[in-house]
Amino acid sequence: MEPTVKRPGYLAAAVALAAVLLVVGISLGGPAARAATTTPVTGSVTGPTVLATGATGHYTIYGTGGPAIAANGTQVGNLTYFISLAAADLTGVTVAPASAALGPGLNGTPILTVGAVPETVTMTVMISSVYQKENVSTNLTYSVSVVQPYIVTATIVNIAKTTALAFPLAIDLDGQQVGVVSIPTLTPGGEYNLSFDYATTGLSTGEHTFTISLAAEHGLVAFANGALSYSQSFYVTGAPANYALWIVVGAVAFVGVLFIFALRVAARRRGTGRK
Repeated sequence: MEPTVKRPGYLAAAVALAAVLLVVGISLGGPAARAATTTPVTGSVTGPTVLATGATGHYTIYGTGGPAIAANGTQVGNLTYFISLAAADLTGVTVAPASAALGPGLNGTPILTVGAVPETVTMTVMISSVYQKENVSTNLTYSVSVVQPYIVTATIVNIAKTTALAFPLAIDLDGQQVGVVSIPTLTPGGEYNLSFDYATTGLSTGEHTFTISLAAEHGLVAFANGALSYSQSFYVTGAPANYALWIVVGAVAFVGVLFIFALRVAARRRGTGRK
């Protein structure tokens, strides 16, 4: 009988190879590993950059990227925005919701309410992308100028014997529409006091004209003195200091012109003719 020859080196190699195959088999048979993220966290904020004192503005927040988004664009984690506010005076300044989820086809829609003080409100928006233990974020800033507005007021009267249905009324400045006021349904003899705030960070030096016209309503309604249109020209000598407040007072009972009052030295009225 031949003696048995032990080859411990061969045995160890076989055991090591079997262990490698086992590990490979487990890896191939288990859940597929997620591909590494190749895109950074990005986002944007859109909405009004100028608001009248005490007004509200609607904003849209978009976010994507980071570990929450797989390489193929599929969302596998959580995207969330968080908003903080900064201003010289935060009295009456709020935003809601201050945080919410983001995702494919899902944008944030916060509403910013500003206070009674002309100032700059800064929104800092953090967009966070989280998947398992990975958490990556980016910060965006968005500034909103809070200004005292031009205020246009007028009284609309139904002069017909039939009901005047609700209609939109355009407010023009220098021949360009700057806003629309919704006039509700008016019964015969009914009145509606409209008010429109026009927020701007300043008009250029020179003459400007506000115009309101009811001509398209075919005689159903008129201003309180029976006129169908009013206009008022005024002259701006320079950029209004501290976003100067202007008030355009329109057709109150039997008053046939619009008045513009400059409440600060930076602007003066020149000419009050009605067109």
